[in-house]
Amino acid sequence: MELLAGFTWLQLAVALGTGLVAAFIRGLAGFGLAILLVPVLALALSPVEAVLTTNVVAMLIGGLELPRLLREAERSVWIIIGLVLLTTLPGLALLAATPPDLARLLIALVALSAFAAILFPVREPERPGMLTTGLTGAATGILTGFAGMPGPPVVPYYVGRAIPRQVAKSSMILIFTFAALIGIGSGVALGRMEWRLALLGALLLPVVLIGTWLGRRADGYVSDRAWRIFVGVVLAAAALAALAKLF
Repeated sequence: MELLAGFTWLQLAVALGTGLVAAFIRGLAGFGLAILLVPVLALALSPVEAVLTTNVVAMLIGGLELPRLLREAERSVWIIIGLVLLTTLPGLALLAATPPDLARLLIALVALSAFAAILFPVREPERPGMLTTGLTGAATGILTGFAGMPGPPVVPYYVGRAIPRQVAKSSMILIFTFAALIGIGSGVALGRMEWRLALLGALLLPVVLIGTWLGRRADGYVSDRAWRIFVGVVLAAAALAALAKLF
């Protein structure tokens, strides 16, 4: 418990409460953990700490689901993951060099952009070309490093196409899992990854598992249109709340 001595009880309560809500959205929609968790954690921790803590919990829960994700995901995930590997470190280096208040504002704006992604019209199921896939992968890596949020580029790539919901969810979560692992490695390379952040991420895991289970149960009772609306509203509310706290 000495490693947790650097956190206040308020910080721990914020992390646990937000983790439960964010995990429910993840279980329901296949994304949302980082988009919801990072902006709120960044109000209680430094932006770098928030990003790395979220990466830890995302890696842990994704690792538990890895066999299913590998079985169900679309092959395009490997192109995106490869590009994430190349672009995450520069994104985290940019975050480390950005003043904390400005970083919090930019992270909140990234979260708000995810709401806009939900509003895009559904496209045909065919996989986009290499240029679109490449830009998605590069943007995903940069946002993984800078904001701990691989979701905004990935969500429209998969959710915006008329493919089976489970394929979209598994593809996104598999990318998020590898992005989290790469983000942690980048944190270690920059000397910003601390054991107490890893412990906080591990502490969040049981709460995130419960939230994900509840979200998956709810998923069976929600239509495609309803879950799009629900997730969009929650994402917008989280981003706006993070913005409001900054002013």
